[in-house]
Amino acid sequence: MNVQQAVEQDLHASSQDHAARSVDEATNQYLTFFLAGEEYGVNILRVQEIKGWTSVTKVPNTDQHVLGVINLRGTVVPIIDLRKRFGLEGIEFGPLTVVIVLKIQGSREQTVGIVVDAVSDVYHVAADSINPPPESCGGIDSNFVSGLVTMEDKMVILLDLDELMGRGDSE
Repeated sequence: MNVQQAVEQDLHASSQDHAARSVDEATNQYLTFFLAGEEYGVNILRVQEIKGWTSVTKVPNTDQHVLGVINLRGTVVPIIDLRKRFGLEGIEFGPLTVVIVLKIQGSREQTVGIVVDAVSDVYHVAADSINPPPESCGGIDSNFVSGLVTMEDKMVILLDLDELMGRGDSE
């Protein structure tokens, strides 16, 4: 079983028994992934699914970080290159490249996919272990960061998905 399959299995198991388990209200689960050598996390309740990289249909006159759209069981889903969104150097997509399909909250709920280098793990994170983001996050807009947490002797950057997907490049 590869890492992506293990994470998908954990994701599926956690969504199945989420209602049945009495989980401490102050603990959340985060799906983590790699991007340019750094590990990032998103709240697992926002993750709809994880897909291997497939080609997209290009849409004219979109921001450069929007690679295009895919049809996901009848829903048109925009696909965002997170490297481009963060202003990082692009790379060739490989066998570990995945699309994480997420639910974004805003004026209306929206489904989007983000392209990341590789999926890492699922962590249980206590709310009181999350540190506020610094003013500067290595070139990434600190408004996109909801916090930082140390997991297994490494720093994980927790993303604010609504802020990340809701803001334009003009700001």
